Amino acid sequence: MSETTHDAPVAVSASAAPDEGLTARELAEKHGLSVSGARPSLIEYVRQLWDRRHFILAFSRAKLTAQYSQAKLGQLWQVATPLLNAAVYFFIFGLLLEADRGMSREVYIPFLVTGVFVFTFTQSSVMAGVRAISGNLGLVRALHFPRASLPISFALQQLQQLLFSMIVLFAITIGFGHYPDLSWLLIVPVLVLQFCFNTGLALIMARAGAKTPDLAQLMPFVMRTWMYASGVMFSIPIFLEDKPAWISNVLQWNPAAIYMDLMRFSLIDDYSSKYLPDHVWAAAGGWAVLFALGGFVYFWKAEERYGRG
Repeated sequence: MSETTHDAPVAVSASAAPDEGLTARELAEKHGLSVSGARPSLIEYVRQLWDRRHFILAFSRAKLTAQYSQAKLGQLWQVATPLLNAAVYFFIFGLLLEADRGMSREVYIPFLVTGVFVFTFTQSSVMAGVRAISGNLGLVRALHFPRASLPISFALQQLQQLLFSMIVLFAITIGFGHYPDLSWLLIVPVLVLQFCFNTGLALIMARAGAKTPDLAQLMPFVMRTWMYASGVMFSIPIFLEDKPAWISNVLQWNPAAIYMDLMRFSLIDDYSSKYLPDHVWAAAGGWAVLFALGGFVYFWKAEERYGRG
C-alpha cells in the first residue's frame, strides 16, 4: 500500500491594511489629530480669549510697571511725558503761533492738555499694536494662546496709563476754574468708546506689523500727521472758519478729533456743543463698533499665520 503525498502551494491573501486608501486629512480625523495652531471658529476664539482674561490683565499691568523701571522717576513719567509735550505745544502753538484763537487762557490750557492726553492714548495704542506680534515672537512661538491677547493687552495698558494721567488732567482743569459737575460723568462713556476704537485699531496694526515689521518705522510719521489734522493744538471750527466748510467737517469727523472734543466738552465749562459736529455721539459709537468688530475679525482671520516666518 503506497501513500502519495501531494505538496501543493497554498495561496494566502493578505487582508488590506485598515488605513489603506485614506487621505492624510481622513487619517488625521480618524485618529483625532488636528493641525497645530489652526484657527478656531470665531465664537471659539472669543471663548478662548475670555478664558485668558486674567493673563491679559496681568500682562498689561506687568508691561506698565516695566515700562519705566529703569528710570529714576519710575511711574511718574506716565504723567510727566504728556505734560512736557503739552508744555512744548503750548509754547509753540499757544504763544508763538497763537493757535488759541477765540479762547481765553483759562480755556485753552485745559483744552490743549486734554487733547494731548487723549490723543496720546490712541497714538500709544497704535504704536504698541504695531509691535504686538513682531516684538513678541519668542512668546508667540513658544506658547499656544489666542494671539489677540497681545494687542488687547497693550491697548489695556495704555488705558491704565491714561487713567493715571487723568488725575493730573483733573487738577489742571480745576486749577483753571472748571469744577466737576454732571457733565464729568460723560468721561466714562467717552473712555469706553475710545478704548474700543483703540483696541480695534491696535488689532489691525498688529496684523499689519506682523507681516511688515518695517511699518513700525513709518507709523510715527503717520501718527504725527494725524495729530496735526485732529485739532490737538487748536479748535478746528475756529481755526478753519475762513476755509471751505467741507475741510472742517472732514477733520472734525475723524475719530481722534471726536473723542478729544467729547472729552473737552465733558471737562471744560466754556467748551460748548457748538464746537462739536452734528450727531457726535452716534459718530463716536459708530467708529468704536466699526473698528472693534472689524479689527477683531481682521486679526482673527490671520491667527494661524502669526509667528510662522
